[in-house]
Amino acid sequence: MSNQKTINKAFSLSGKGLHTGLDITLTFHPASENHGIKIKRVDLEGEPVIDALAENVTHTVRGTVLQKGEVQISTVEHALATLYAYGVDNCLLEVNAPEFPILDGSAKFYVENIEEVGIQEQEAEKDYFVVTKKIEYTLPETGAKITIMPDDTFSVDVHIGFKSPVLGNQFASLDDLKDFKQEVSSARTFVFVREIEPLLSMNLIKGGDLKNAIVIYDELISQEKMDELALKLHQETIDASKPAYLSGVLNFENEPARHKLLDVIGDLSLIGKPLKGKVIARYPGHKINTDLAKIIRKEIKKQEVQCPVYNDTIAPILDINAVKKLLPHRWPFLLVDKIIDIKKNIIIGVKNVTGNETFFMGHFPEEPVMPGVLIIEAMAQSGGIMVLNTLEDPERYSTYFLKIDNVKFRQKVVPGDTLIFRLEMTEPIRRGCVIMKGHAFVAGKIVAEAEFMAQIVKNK
Repeated sequence: MSNQKTINKAFSLSGKGLHTGLDITLTFHPASENHGIKIKRVDLEGEPVIDALAENVTHTVRGTVLQKGEVQISTVEHALATLYAYGVDNCLLEVNAPEFPILDGSAKFYVENIEEVGIQEQEAEKDYFVVTKKIEYTLPETGAKITIMPDDTFSVDVHIGFKSPVLGNQFASLDDLKDFKQEVSSARTFVFVREIEPLLSMNLIKGGDLKNAIVIYDELISQEKMDELALKLHQETIDASKPAYLSGVLNFENEPARHKLLDVIGDLSLIGKPLKGKVIARYPGHKINTDLAKIIRKEIKKQEVQCPVYNDTIAPILDINAVKKLLPHRWPFLLVDKIIDIKKNIIIGVKNVTGNETFFMGHFPEEPVMPGVLIIEAMAQSGGIMVLNTLEDPERYSTYFLKIDNVKFRQKVVPGDTLIFRLEMTEPIRRGCVIMKGHAFVAGKIVAEAEFMAQIVKNK
């Protein structure tokens, strides 16, 4: 676990819009904890704001488009990828046009400016989306497929392939976001000459040129037709006699694949949380990237808090003996077996529910169900450990719960279940009083939740 981040101070970038051809200014501002990434259209009345979240994606032709009502913002993926790579959780982006400037077609200038202003660590902890089982999504019509596997960190592998004598199969990978600047940020967007006429007919790429995109010429056309196309793009005439990269020297041999990797990062950032998992993308594009982000967003919305990862092969932070040193409870009322993680404001506890629990003798002999009040008590005990762990001489204090609100039970807990408790302090400790929100999980699903108020009292 680590803390949220924002940028140290504001900065601005100006340039041409890829699709509109407008002169655009984009300004990045620091934002408070839990703000998220938001984009404000300062050129419109009321200065509407759109959250950079997957459910706001409406179009994906040659860029990712976010929309709220009638307000649109397009070509956001390069900026979002850079914020994600630098661990920025909270930022307000102000733009005076319906798209971000394309700059040189890469994320290079975003990186330079973020490094110049620096990153500020905040007090609140990051909330990760941890991949606990394989996620797979395909688009059969294109052969595109993205698989995300469980992993302790975030990494991306990308495979692309085109039926082209200039650009065939390529592969790119990023194993550590620390390498984003060197390995990915300067990879530019690319387009085939054969795609330009259709895109122009769709009223797109009005600002496209050889300075902000890799242009790939792989299907020969007449010199006359090439001259007409160059005129439409406000470019000098181009030799139409042989296939080539028309943009000169590439930044990387596999620059198109690296740019697709950049797009994957930017689009998956729309999950709204940093992701822990290995992403393997075959023939990715903005549609499949954002479709998968929407699927993950739906999973996130199903439960307020993701179940903590529990690996029983890793030694606990506090075993049962350490728990007993902090809590006065004993059998049969000690309901926490171990603590697997503890931070300033969050604690993760575990209770293995066995058939030998005394309460099953009467609740109920023929259909054993753990009483809901004991699930709440177990959560409270976990919260008490977190509070007492912050004190010097914790054995001289106890926590007494003053109030329990908004209790909800979602499913039964039975013998054989492993209960995982997540308690978080929602406010700083004031006058010895603590306010916490607790969740209990079984098999990755929330089984109970409650809000607690407790008081720290010195033992007599």
